[in-house]
Amino acid sequence: MSGALLVAGTHSDAGKSVVVAGICRWLVREGVSVAPFKAQNMALNSFVTLQGAEIGRAQAAQAAAAMVEPEVAMNPILLKPSAERTTQVVVRGKPWAKASALGYGKMKQTLMPVVLESLEDLRSRFDVVVCEGAGSPAEINLRENDLANMGLARAADLPVLLVGDIDRGGLFASLYGTLALLSPDDQSLLAGFLVNKFRGDPAVLAPGLEQMTSLTGRPFFGTLPWIPGLGLDGEDSLALDAPRPIKPPLGRDVLRIAVVRLGRISNFTDFDALAHEPGVSVHFTGSAEEVLDADLAVLPGTKATIEDLKLLRTRRIDKAFAERAERGLPTLGICGGYQMLGGRIEDGVESAEAEAAGLGLLPVETFFEEEKVLGRPSGRASGFEDAEVSGYEIHHGRVRRDGGDPLFETGDDTEGCMTGTTLGTSWHGILESDGFRRALLLWVAGERGLDWSPGEASFAVAREAQLEKLGDLVADHVDREALLRVIEQGAPCGLPVVRLHATGIRPQEGNGDGSLIGAAEPATTPKNLKAETCNLTRNLKPDA
Repeated sequence: MSGALLVAGTHSDAGKSVVVAGICRWLVREGVSVAPFKAQNMALNSFVTLQGAEIGRAQAAQAAAAMVEPEVAMNPILLKPSAERTTQVVVRGKPWAKASALGYGKMKQTLMPVVLESLEDLRSRFDVVVCEGAGSPAEINLRENDLANMGLARAADLPVLLVGDIDRGGLFASLYGTLALLSPDDQSLLAGFLVNKFRGDPAVLAPGLEQMTSLTGRPFFGTLPWIPGLGLDGEDSLALDAPRPIKPPLGRDVLRIAVVRLGRISNFTDFDALAHEPGVSVHFTGSAEEVLDADLAVLPGTKATIEDLKLLRTRRIDKAFAERAERGLPTLGICGGYQMLGGRIEDGVESAEAEAAGLGLLPVETFFEEEKVLGRPSGRASGFEDAEVSGYEIHHGRVRRDGGDPLFETGDDTEGCMTGTTLGTSWHGILESDGFRRALLLWVAGERGLDWSPGEASFAVAREAQLEKLGDLVADHVDREALLRVIEQGAPCGLPVVRLHATGIRPQEGNGDGSLIGAAEPATTPKNLKAETCNLTRNLKPDA
């Protein structure tokens, strides 16, 4: 088979990323070669490919679901907010520009060819490409020059599946309103709906689905049940608010880990592996008291080192870290957090300030350069049972160690710094290395005098099991034949147009027989045209 699909959502965090991953895993189990794609991703959680390109973390996870190596074509444009109104624009894996929201809007016409070339590249090498939209396709203020949602669908003639999160409420209004706000040409590509995170009796939901299909002419391709703990690597701060269950401890005690919730926190997926261990509580916090009270306090990565350093001082969290060092309490800094734990920071790249003083808890200095360091390094942690460790690095700052001990040995070189119970490294992803993670946590438990024991399950195996569950979710709760038909043939011809009138959406009125009349009006294209004829017509439109 061959084809493509765009998975859009009624809003951010509706479940697009999870649905794309689930479809990818289901297809690959059916023997279909499949690749994920997201034209434009705004996220501070990113990943580095083997070729040294930076892409969104979710696309790396979706590539794992598709059982292929992540590559830059899967996410050609990555937006990384670095200040309140400034974003770093990463194109094909490398920093390309800095822009405001308005300035980026003017860049989109230049970037659309990059998007389409990347998509076409994937389609030439894979049977199916499953694309993920960004935010909502009904952001009417952003529709002009859109390259991630309906702009992409129109340019590449992609059928669209619209996902709604019923757990948040307002499902039918969200689905109907999203469709109604689209132009007729955009609506012609929206093939149907998918319900996400449903809890309850399907029989109660069924009448609403039937009425929505009657009103819009679009079917529901399935209803995915709400399953606790089933997700994908989070991309925005909404994921920080999700509860993190604690696995029962194997010893008497639970390790309490506090991760500082910075204003521009990045790659907070680093800490998913900590919660994988039994008896480990991971909490993101902006409280100095909670930072001081934790068994292990972590300063995570950030896209704005100097700005977030100010935030620490405003909240007096800097005092908590200083007291931890005095009392010999374990502290870990990763990437930007490592830089903040050191001394002088010379920036001029991310911040408008050329220089700032760090917390002075590690004997290191940081010097920023325009060229970003992107890599997939590995080494050994000699002070932690000589455990093997691997990770990835994404940073403009070059850290120079002037004392202490290296944290990792990397052949002829070293990485990171350790002074007393304060540790720092530029590497992300190190806690996914099972041996190092367990050795680190055992050290923390020993320093704190706690009875704690690590588990034996591999984090990589647990993540693979999650991806299998996502594949099962699609296989068990989606109309697979209908979805395959849309992927191969595109959106059906003659889908009704839901029209908006000058006074708003026309109120629904009863016909007296229980049916509804109103905003759904038939499209002019006859329904009995073959799909390929309809697709050809679309391709000939001057604005396609």
